[in-house]
Formats: sequence, structure tokens, C-alpha cells
Amino acid sequence: MRFILLVVTLLTLTMPTIAQDSAATSAGDADIDTLIKIIENDTSRAALIERLQQSASAEPAVPAEAPPDLSIARQLAEYTRSVAEGASSTFAAIGQVFSDLQQGFSGAANGDLTAFRDIAVGVLLVGVGLFGSFLILRIVVLWLQGMIASRIANRAWYMRLLGAVGAAAIDGGSVVLAWAIGYVLALSVIGGASGRMGINQSLLLNAFLVVEMSKLVVRAVLVPRHAALRLLPVSDSNAAYWSFWLARVISLVGYTFMFVAPVIAANLSVGAASAVQALVMVTAVVIGVVIVLQNKLDVRQWLNDLAQKRDKDGLGQIFVMVGQFWHLVAIGYLIALLVVWFANPEQALPFMIGATVQSVIAILVGALIVAFVGRFVGIGLKLPEDIRTRLPLLEARLHAFVPHVMQVVRWVVIAGVVLAILQAWSLFDFLGWIGSEQGQQIAGSIISAVLIILVCIVLYVVVASWVEYRLNTTVGKAPTPREKTLLNLFKNAFTIALVVFGLMLALAQIGVNIAPLLAGAGVIGLAIGFGAQKLVQDIITGIFIQFENVMNEGDVVEAAGKSGVVEKLTIRSVTIRDMSGTVHLIPFSSVDQVSNMVRGFSFYVAEFDVAYDSDIEAVKQVMRDAFVAAMQSEHRDVVIDDLDLQGLVSLAGGAMKVRARIKTMAGKQWGIGRLYSETVKRMLAERDIRTPSQIVTYRTIDRPAILPPLDDEAATQP
Repeated sequence: MRFILLVVTLLTLTMPTIAQDSAATSAGDADIDTLIKIIENDTSRAALIERLQQSASAEPAVPAEAPPDLSIARQLAEYTRSVAEGASSTFAAIGQVFSDLQQGFSGAANGDLTAFRDIAVGVLLVGVGLFGSFLILRIVVLWLQGMIASRIANRAWYMRLLGAVGAAAIDGGSVVLAWAIGYVLALSVIGGASGRMGINQSLLLNAFLVVEMSKLVVRAVLVPRHAALRLLPVSDSNAAYWSFWLARVISLVGYTFMFVAPVIAANLSVGAASAVQALVMVTAVVIGVVIVLQNKLDVRQWLNDLAQKRDKDGLGQIFVMVGQFWHLVAIGYLIALLVVWFANPEQALPFMIGATVQSVIAILVGALIVAFVGRFVGIGLKLPEDIRTRLPLLEARLHAFVPHVMQVVRWVVIAGVVLAILQAWSLFDFLGWIGSEQGQQIAGSIISAVLIILVCIVLYVVVASWVEYRLNTTVGKAPTPREKTLLNLFKNAFTIALVVFGLMLALAQIGVNIAPLLAGAGVIGLAIGFGAQKLVQDIITGIFIQFENVMNEGDVVEAAGKSGVVEKLTIRSVTIRDMSGTVHLIPFSSVDQVSNMVRGFSFYVAEFDVAYDSDIEAVKQVMRDAFVAAMQSEHRDVVIDDLDLQGLVSLAGGAMKVRARIKTMAGKQWGIGRLYSETVKRMLAERDIRTPSQIVTYRTIDRPAILPPLDDEAATQP
């Protein structure tokens, strides 16, 4: 029958034209008649069988796959369907768990309680010996740890570290010794003459070792009884609180899953063991929720304090946001952990616990890196004394980079922690992505851009330090005013060029096309050249002033009607402080001439007015003697030539004007000039040589005076 049906199907597929030309009924009869004739004839039947064999051996044509629907609506529908199917399977699994628990309890009631009682007696004997010996050893350990804590109190940090390690080693030794005592007891007492112990005693001993070693880690970190051995900045109350609850949860979960549940499953029923595990998991989650709610406000206040210390910057805002909602996330995580355990304890629960442990480790490592880098940068930026003498601003410049460097390090570490958490929870395969061609290309571009920025920063620090060293007057050769001006201009120009080229190269490394930026910069520069002609004139004039070396910083000049000391000189403007202390910013486009009063050498021109009847030679002698007296003062080192006595230079206004010049170093003429003028004034007075202001001329006016008549009393008075 199978052969006949196969032949009918084949004929139906290979003769579509017959089926289309005939009616349905007649076609069916014709097919049957034809099939009968073929089967009755040996030759035709053999040909049909050969044809069927060839058709079976031929590979079926694979239909072309339709292109996948990549629309957002289709993807959203697929995601919604997968979520719904996952939720349905989860609820079904939870229902199956409760069904198994019910069957387990009923099976446990029908189990062999007598055998279970015998096993419990043997386990109880081993447990009494195990935990009794451990309790005695704990008393000795606490006494030894107290002695260590008293010896290292208020000592250096490395002594405290050694003490903490020693105390943890003693505690671990007590756990191992108690575990060994339990094994000896199980082999000698329970095993009897055979020296063999049951699997239940072995389960208890192994559970004891794992649980107590886990509790040992908590005790070594928190050290609730001895604050001197505690390395973390945790108060005594918090250390005792967390140590108590963590130890209880570890003991509850550890002993249940590693000892109680396997014993019940092996001797009573699997359902009873599952029931105990479910009860313990629910209890552990309830304890976790209670702990979260008890510490909700304390953790929020702690995170807010951290944000206040950081002045609520970007990381501080994250702390504030986490403090507002951390308890909800923690409670949701605990409930999800319970649901996942109910749904798929063999696969989902180990994955979730492993991802949680990896996430916690990533967070702790990130915090340690940030703390170590912060401490290293804060302590390690103390330069030697000779370098600080040569480069007094280098240490301050490096310290100025510390906040920015720490900010970058923090965000890099945060990004690394986030990637590690995503990798742990299989939300983003960072290792697979970084191993791909695209990932390596992107990572290489980012690393190249970062290296370019670091090189630019190092170059800036090196050039700025070199300029600072050249301008330092306490080390080496004192810089000239020309060097001061050019070095400051060079540092400014180098900084601008470094920022522009560094930014362009960094953008080019991360894939940004900088050609439009360069073209746009050229267009903008051309527009500025046409629209800001005054600015262009400032720059061009400033360039020629620098080439011609007309003035430098520290020179006393007159420019654009303002005279004073040049305080700052840029490529566009000059800053002058006049005699009254007023600062004038003068663009070079307003400067048509510059008068430099301190270039090469200087003259103090002394001019004095004396009366017409004064002796010119006596006046000249006074000027010579005053110069000799001035050369006896502290200003003698600035005078570079003898007195240039020019004598009488003009007769006007009822006075004679005499002049003398004192040649001095550049910019040193005013001190010696004031002293010389004071000395001349004093000597003129001593030698009775009058100035025009000392001569008073009285003139008589010829006109009758009208006087009032005198009375008799006034006439008799002398």
C-alpha cells in the first residue's frame, strides 16, 4: 500500500497536464487504469522503480530563503513574543516546583524514618565533636587576636596590615584544625574498626569547611571585635551589624544546600529536600529585603555625603541618583534571584550568582584603582629641591593637571566597570567585540586619539617648563628683555598651534573627516580677513614691531600718546602702565610711532634757570661740583660717562638757561637725575646764586594819590 501511494503521488506531480485537461473524476479513473497497466507489465514496473530510486537519490531543491524582515515593528513583535514565552515558561516552572514540593512532602511522610533516625544519630555525634572543638578554638583565636590588636594599635599602616593578615591566618588555622578534628572523629568513632565513615558525615565536614571559610572572609574584612585589625573605614556598630547578618545568611544557605538538602534527598525524598531548599531561599530573600529596608536611609545619606564632597559634579550626581533608588534595585534583584531559582535552579541560578560575584568584584577593583591613583597622584607629585629651584612653576603646573587627570581616570574606570558588568550578565559581549575586526579598529582609533592628546599635553608641559627655565633670573644667564618678549610670544603661539593640530589629529584618528573643517577654517579666515581689517592691521603691525625689535617687556616707551612701562606684549597689542598706575591696552593699529626711552643708553638732561646778573662760570662750577657729589652715592655704577656740561643754552623770560647731560645705562637715568637736581639746587642756594623766582621788581606809578583827610588825633601820631 505504501508503494502504491508513493506511485500515485509521483504520477500526480509528474503529469500536471493530464490533471489540467481532464475533469476530476475521469482523471482519477485514468490514473488508476494507467497505474494498473504499469504494475502488471514487468518492463514498465521495473522502469518505474528505477525512476523512483533516481528521484529518491536526487537532492531536493532548497527553496530560496526570503529576506529577513528587519523592520522595527517586526523586531518589536519578535522581542515581545520571546518575553511572553519566557514568562510563560517561568510560571510553568514555578508551578511545577510547587507540585514537586507537594509530592515531596507526601513522599517524606511515607519514607523510612527509622533509617533516617539512625543516620541522624551518627551525624549528630560528628557535629557535636566538630562544632564543640571549633567553639573552643574560637575562644583561643579571639584571645590571640586581642593580643595582636593591642600590640599594633596606633602603629603604622604596614604593621596594621601584617597584624590583620596574621589574625586572619590564625582564624583560618582554627577552621582547618576543627575540620581535621571532625574527620578524625568521624573515622575513628563512627567508622569503627573499618576506618570508614558515611557519606553524610563527609557532607557535614565539607559543608563546615566551605561555610566557615566564607564566614572567615567576612570576619577578616570587617573584624567586628577588634577595631585595630580593621583596615576598612567602618564603624564598630556597622562592622558588628554586617558581620552578624552575613554570617547568618551564609550559614543558613550553605549548610542547607551542602548538607541538609542532600541528606534529606538521599534518605527521605527529593521533594522534601526541594521543599527545605525553597523554604531556606524564601527566608534568605526575606532577610535580605529587611536588611535593605533597614539601611535605606543610611546608604542614601552616605551617598549624598560623597556627592557633597565632590560638589555634586557628574559622578556626584550619579551618587545622588543611586541613593534615591538603590533600595528598589536591591529588592528587585533579590526577588528576581528567588524567581530565577524557582524557574531554573540548575542553569539560571549559577549564572546569576556568578554574574553577581563578577559585578561586585568589578566594582571593588574599580574603587581600589580610583583610590590608589588618587593617593599616588596626591603624594607622588613632590619634585626635588633643585628642580623646584630651576622650574618653580612646574610643580604647580603638574598639580593643576591632577583634578583633570583624576576626572578622566574616574570616568575610564567607570566605563570599564560598566563593560565588565555587561560582560558578566551577557548583555554585551565586549571580549568578542574587541576581538572582532570592527572592535579592534574602533579601539585602535580611540587609543591613538588618546595617545595624541597625551603627547600634546607632555609637549605643552615640556615647552612651558623650558620657557620658564629660560625666564628664571635666579638660575643661569639672566634673560634680556628681547628674550622675554619672544619667549612669551613663542609659548602662546606654540600652545595655540598645538591645540589646533592635536585636536585635528585626534578627530582624524576617530574617523572624523577633517577636510571640511580645514576648508571651513580657510573660509572663516578669509571672511575674518575681509571683515576685520583692523584686526589684520593689528597683527601685521605687531609682527613688524617684533621683527624690528622696537620695544620689549619692561621697556619705558611712549606709544599712541601714552607713556609708561611695557607690561605685556602680544602679537596684536601692547599693555602699558603709566606713572599713575593706570594700565593702557593699545592695539598696534593705533600706534603710528614708538618712542623707546631705555634702548642702549640714556641721558638725564638737567636744565636750570638763573638770574641775568649771575656768574656763568660760578653756575658751571656748581654743576660740576654737584656731579662730583652725586658720583659719591650708590648711583655711581649706572653712570657710564663724564658730565656733559653744555653751559648757557638760551636767554629768555628774564633768565638764563644752563644745561648739562648725564649719560647712564638704559632706563637708569631717573635715579641719578633726581639726586643731581637736588644737589644743584642746594649748592646754588649755598653760593648765593639767585634764580629768577628770587628777584622781586617794584615799579612806581606816577599819578596823584587821593588820600582821605587826617583828623587831629591821627595827625599827632607818629
